[in-house]
Amino acid sequence: MTAQLIDGVALSKTIRTEVAERAAALTAAGRRPGLAVILVGDDPASAVYVRNKVKACDECGFHSVLERYDATLAEATLLQRIAALNADPAIHGILVQMPVPRHIDPHKVIEAIATAKDVDGFSVHSAGALMTGLPGLRPATPFGCMKLIESTGIGLKGRHAVVIGRSNTVGKPMALLLLQAHATVTVCHSGTPDLGAHTRLADVVVVAVGRRNTLTADMVKPGAVIIDVGTNRNDEGKLCGDVDFAAVRAALGPGGHITPVPGGVGPMTITMLLVNTLQAAEALA
Repeated sequence: MTAQLIDGVALSKTIRTEVAERAAALTAAGRRPGLAVILVGDDPASAVYVRNKVKACDECGFHSVLERYDATLAEATLLQRIAALNADPAIHGILVQMPVPRHIDPHKVIEAIATAKDVDGFSVHSAGALMTGLPGLRPATPFGCMKLIESTGIGLKGRHAVVIGRSNTVGKPMALLLLQAHATVTVCHSGTPDLGAHTRLADVVVVAVGRRNTLTADMVKPGAVIIDVGTNRNDEGKLCGDVDFAAVRAALGPGGHITPVPGGVGPMTITMLLVNTLQAAEALA
């Protein structure tokens, strides 16, 4: 028998139902949650992501604003627009879709967003709050990964978790969230010799490097939980993750759990963005 699938689509629907109910209550009280999404340039993947985020907002009863700009938009103009949204009481979350054109400094853009509206959780202030255990808005993808792990019913306290990848957007915050849940955490990366020596000891593995077959069947132990954050294309052009899915699923056995790609982490990322926007609106209520 193979490992159990962790259904991100089903979990996302459950959470969004709760979000919609809370948003309706907040709207009835005179504060409809609002999210502003800014897209600079014409990157096709970014356009899809943005469209899905706005659609999710509408479905949950949020007020949403989508602002699209040409790739030649001046950095100063973008920063001015962010400042205006910071001051807009109808907007509780601001998201600038990355990547931005090369002439725009992404760090300046992220830091220009008011901390209370930083629903991506990428600012230095948000990262510092996570590091020190203070309340704040958490990066949506790691936040979603935690919900997926939680859905398995397997507690993290005392468990050994391995995070493969050390990005500021996924790897590092993922490790911190796991630490907060009292897991023992190992962070591996491109400089780690013998990756399998770490993953074979892990109760939970989160893979977020953007490379196919980073985690293979000989690198996992039976009964582990595998969260695949990667988004790649296989030789046939089909979407796949960082995990050799079929082989790893078989190696985990019936006591294991694994996320598919697509249908695992992806739906949860947008869902947790909605949760963050709702929390930001509720904090001001």
